[in-house]
Amino acid sequence: MLNQIDKIQGIGLHLDLVLRKIQEAYLRKFEELDIEMTIEQWVILHRISQLGDAASQAEIVKSNFRNRATTSRVIGGLERKSWIKKTRFEGDMKRFKLELTSRGKALITLISPHADQLRAQAIKDLDIMEFETFLRVLDQIGENYESSVKR
Repeated sequence: MLNQIDKIQGIGLHLDLVLRKIQEAYLRKFEELDIEMTIEQWVILHRISQLGDAASQAEIVKSNFRNRATTSRVIGGLERKSWIKKTRFEGDMKRFKLELTSRGKALITLISPHADQLRAQAIKDLDIMEFETFLRVLDQIGENYESSVKR
């Protein structure tokens, strides 16, 4: 057992380093495009685009893996930059509806091809089986940690 622990001792550090490299690549691309945007803003803006008319603040909180306060803060920043507008759903005054503004749509159009390139770059020397295995392993690691938190 000790040998196995020695082999995985740096897993958190390794995952963190890779995540930082990914984030740095996106931030460099935003800078090249002269867009002042954070990773969190891009993730939420992109998710609003994907959800379309069904985009709600509650749905973003559920799918964003961030807490409600953090998500609300990021959404507020997107509003201040006039990239989204926040209204209420017709007939449902409890839920906030999130919509891209014309500026937000233009950003999605501008950034999406570059984001696609960055995602393709991430898997460039991997075959599909390796990538699917990688995703399964990441999912399992996440589940392992999640189950230890739920005890």
